[in-house]
Parts: sequence; structure tokens; C-alpha cells
Amino acid sequence: MKKIKSLVLASIIMFVTACVTINVYFPAAEAEDAAAKIVDKIIGEDGEPQGVDTNPQGFNLSPLSFFISSAHAEININISSPAIVEITNRMKSRYDTSLMSYLDKSVVGFSNQGFVEIVEAKSLGLRDRQKVKKLVADDNRDRKALYRELAVANGHADWEQDIQNVFVKTWRDRAHKGWKYQDAQGVWQTK
Repeated sequence: MKKIKSLVLASIIMFVTACVTINVYFPAAEAEDAAAKIVDKIIGEDGEPQGVDTNPQGFNLSPLSFFISSAHAEININISSPAIVEITNRMKSRYDTSLMSYLDKSVVGFSNQGFVEIVEAKSLGLRDRQKVKKLVADDNRDRKALYRELAVANGHADWEQDIQNVFVKTWRDRAHKGWKYQDAQGVWQTK
């Protein structure tokens, strides 16, 4: 009888220790906060966010939850690496000196892929079209580098697409009134 109790107790202990799960997850809420800080630095805080999505961690009250636990690392998204600072400073300078005026005129808008695109080139002269094309190309190169650098600086190169997706929403939500953005279906909208 003592052997059976010991065997049952050992089985329970093995079951409990074997049911520990470690979740490595993309920290969406933290990434949204980091993206908002970066976008606000670049375009200013004049845009009103359309809503704040939260990603609360729910409680699992099933009886099995007492035997299964999840370990989540505390995530603090690094947005201050030298490369990130350099990229955001270049982008801010570009917005302050010229790109902002093209956004204000609805010539350029935020795409649903996290980049900028020319929306209305017909209103520009030939020389201005070339200037806007270069601005858009330079900004998109920096955006791609920013998304990549944020993933790498935080030790998860595999998060690059997730970070880019967070920025798609952040650029749109923080766009100033009258700016163009592309909805999920690719239709241009005015904020």
C-alpha cells in the first residue's frame, strides 16, 4: 500500500513539473507603445489615436490551470539603440523639411503596408514629382530599416513583420486630420 501511495505521489509530482509551459510571444502591447513614441517623435502628436487596443492577459480559471503555468518574460522594447535613433532623426528631419507638406496636401499617404506612397501625383509639376518620388523612396528605405532594426535591437529578428504590422496601425491612427491612409482593402481614405 505504501508503494502504491509513493507511486501515485511520484506520478502527480512528475505530471505537475512536466506541465510547465514557457510562452515566447510577440509583445504586441509593448510594441504598440514603442511605435506610438516613435511616430509621435517623427510626425508630432497632433494626430488623435482612433482607439487603443489592449492585449490583457486573461486568467485561466480551469481546474487544470493550477497544474499548468505560463512563464512570460517582462518585455521592454528597446527604441533607443544608436541605429534606431539615427533612423528616426533622419525621418523626423525629412518630415519637418518637406514630407509633412505633401501629406498635408494629400499628395502622399500612409499605405496599408507601413510605408508611404504617392497618392496624387497629377497635381505636381515634373520637378516636384521627382522630388516627391525621392522623398518617398528615402522614407520607405528608412521605414524598412526601422522595422528591421527594432526587431534586431530587441533580440528577435523574427519579429520584423509583427513590428511592421504594428506600425501600419500606428501610422494610420496617428495621422493628422486631412491626411490620406490606405485601409486594409487598399482603398485610400482621408482622416
